Amino acid sequence: MTDPINYAGLRPPHSDFETARMVVLPVPYDGTSTWGKGADRGPAALLDASANMELYDIETDSEVYTLGIHTAEPVTDGPAPETMVEAVRRRVGALLDRGKFVLTVGGEHSVSIGAVAACAARCKDLTVLQLDAHSDLRDAYEGSRYNHACVMARAAELCDIVQVGIRSMDVSEKSAIQPGRVFFAETIYDHDEWFDAALDRLTANVYITVDLDVFDGSEMPSTGTPEPGGLRWYQVIAFLRRVFARASVVACDVVELCPNKHHRAADFLAARLTYKMLSYRFMDTK
Repeated sequence: MTDPINYAGLRPPHSDFETARMVVLPVPYDGTSTWGKGADRGPAALLDASANMELYDIETDSEVYTLGIHTAEPVTDGPAPETMVEAVRRRVGALLDRGKFVLTVGGEHSVSIGAVAACAARCKDLTVLQLDAHSDLRDAYEGSRYNHACVMARAAELCDIVQVGIRSMDVSEKSAIQPGRVFFAETIYDHDEWFDAALDRLTANVYITVDLDVFDGSEMPSTGTPEPGGLRWYQVIAFLRRVFARASVVACDVVELCPNKHHRAADFLAARLTYKMLSYRFMDTK
């Protein structure tokens, strides 16, 4: 049995919990996914890829790992999604109370529900910013209100939401769409003129959830429910940098990596995206 891999391959002192500014929380859960299975292997694949990254970020001229990134023990509670969500809520809440910036790594998108709940309980004036192909606004799906298809319905019960990159939804979700707060992929994919409109809808505090299927399948083929016509790498990171500059991002997650041994580049994209987000969050920190 091999030892678990620390995020970015870090070792003490940069991986020590007590001094780390950031904590990566893996949640290898795939209990409610409905097509391609394998998101439970996503956290391990992301961690493995992250150990092969160069840790100097050219764009921000920074090495965020020097502020300390601790890799927490995975959340393995389940199999019921309600059990997993509650476990994530407790773990994220405890880490926030210790002053850590928490990056949750899924797993399917239902893992975000507990992390959002933990942040909403501790942070007023919160918006959940979702980058995703799917609206995830069903009130319940396949008998559960904690299904991956219900993530944003649960988030909207707790705080404001803004949705970016959406290009797939069920007709039953139309009534839950909030006008002016959804930026559909077909209207934004080829320009950045929508950035300011989306940023203007954010409150002072933001939780970011990135479902990797927000990316076009040509760049991110390794997801459980890929959709054509997605956003591209430079567009996504340019928008995220603006978000981090505008708002106080209290926590974030990256979910729905469904690794495929024939597309290892997708694992690396997911890992690099998380490092970009951490770099943006602590860009001005010395």
